[in-house]
Amino acid sequence: MMDGGIRTGMREYLIVDGYNIINDWPVLRELCRDSIESARDKLVEIMAGYRAYRGIEVTVVFDGHLVKDNPGSSINLNGVKVVYTKEQETADSYIEKCVAVLAKKALVRVATSDWTQQRVILALGGVRISANELRGIIEGCDKDMKRKFIETKKGNINTVDGSLSPETVRKLQKWRKAP
Repeated sequence: MMDGGIRTGMREYLIVDGYNIINDWPVLRELCRDSIESARDKLVEIMAGYRAYRGIEVTVVFDGHLVKDNPGSSINLNGVKVVYTKEQETADSYIEKCVAVLAKKALVRVATSDWTQQRVILALGGVRISANELRGIIEGCDKDMKRKFIETKKGNINTVDGSLSPETVRKLQKWRKAP
């Protein structure tokens, strides 16, 4: 896979610092003014679309460290792992633990605009993506999906036939006609 100049055959992860992204993206910040739950849901929805498009593991982490007696939780929503940290565990510390484990065997990107957190991520072997960079990546994927959808509607569908040699097509047709 090629993304951001990095070519890899290894597993890829994207870990998103949920509240950091919500507070940076205008559309999510606006939603948050009315309902923090709506902003969280929208972020997870966006990340689920990105996960489906890219085929990578996506985790969105939300701070729960200030919630008294919070045991923390982890759920899967549309293929996205959504984590609410436990009492006295910040999203940053949770993310750091994940990167420390995963970066030894996989490509791990962390989306946050927290400068200190970015430095820690780099030191642990991860790759940092700012909130603004992530928004640009998501917007690029959305444009690409729309372009592909429009091409499909126009009949410009890339089919297997177009990439097969004439000899392979003849063999397949022969097999199809065989009793």
